[in-house]
Amino acid sequence: MLRRSASVCLALVLLALAGCSPSPAPAPSGPAPTTPAPTSPAPTTPATPDPIAGMSLAEEVGALFVVGAPAAGDDSTARRLVRDRSVGGVFLSGRSTAGVAATARVVQRLRDAGGDRPLLVATDQEGGQVQVLSGPGFDTIPSALDQGAVDPAVLRGRAAGWGRQLRAAGVDVDLAPVADVVRSADADNPPIAAFDREYGTSADAVAAHAGAVADGLRDAGVTPTFKHFPGLGYVDGNTDTTAGVTDAVTGADGPTAASFARLAAAGPSLVMVSSAIYARIDGSAPAVFSPTVVTGLLRQQLAFDGLVITDDISGATQLAAWSPADRAILALTAGCDLLLVSRTPAVADPMIDGVVARAGSDPAFRTVVDAAARRVLAGEAALRPDR
Repeated sequence: MLRRSASVCLALVLLALAGCSPSPAPAPSGPAPTTPAPTSPAPTTPATPDPIAGMSLAEEVGALFVVGAPAAGDDSTARRLVRDRSVGGVFLSGRSTAGVAATARVVQRLRDAGGDRPLLVATDQEGGQVQVLSGPGFDTIPSALDQGAVDPAVLRGRAAGWGRQLRAAGVDVDLAPVADVVRSADADNPPIAAFDREYGTSADAVAAHAGAVADGLRDAGVTPTFKHFPGLGYVDGNTDTTAGVTDAVTGADGPTAASFARLAAAGPSLVMVSSAIYARIDGSAPAVFSPTVVTGLLRQQLAFDGLVITDDISGATQLAAWSPADRAILALTAGCDLLLVSRTPAVADPMIDGVVARAGSDPAFRTVVDAAARRVLAGEAALRPDR
């Protein structure tokens, strides 16, 4: 409206300069017409790009896998999977004493295998007996049990230092801290207490110290992972080496599961789901295969909206009764996003093939895969904004 008025005025000026005057307008015969007030166009929100647009089904499926890559040793299988199967993540495994600079070179070689595709890099840097990376530039990290004796504010500062070391080595995600609550700090609990991996024997103690470690990692730009949901503190077997491991204590409304929710609500994180069976939640399947545990409890009841990663599904004795393809399909159907194939990375081949085949023939399962791929690609972009 303002531009039109300006044009009219300009026309009148030009007429006057030419010695002409416009004819007088006829007198109005009724009330003066009202001119609508100028309106601004309705604001438009740019459409969010679909992260899987232009991807093939095989590329989508590959993006859901995190495969083991020896931190020191032959990583050719991992590089092949990244290059040829579009695998979107690697897990630095084993033990390396080579230090920060050498680890960064290993990471760069893995990233180069993917070309222009982004690659998420994770490792296991808990401390104590579970510390993959050591050597020049890496601190020797005390066990979680020892960390639990440190003031949480002090512990956060130390964890930030450990996180900066990981960041310098090219690592995006630490599969730590352990958020399991154990009954007692003795060796009766094979997966956690036997290795001093617990921060304490109460949900409050674990939340305070695991939360401090997670905050420190975030301060350094590394994303923490709380594990092993809904808890491995009450089991009598190690799922890595034993079948039929069952927790008869942990319930959906118990303090252990709730502590995961408290921790995850404090900031960006992943949650790792265990492969134990939880009789009081869903006794029909390992948690990693259970929609009741992953979708019903973790997603809906506890409102976790971050990425969900499985515990290792490639070499765990607990899962040996299922075929590799079925393990991957069941974990995705349960609601997991990332499939950790760390102990036997070559098992990713039949897993990827199985997921692609099922998604290609089952529209409902294809919807599950699409949703997981969208969450993973959007979530990973936020986890490594400067990579």
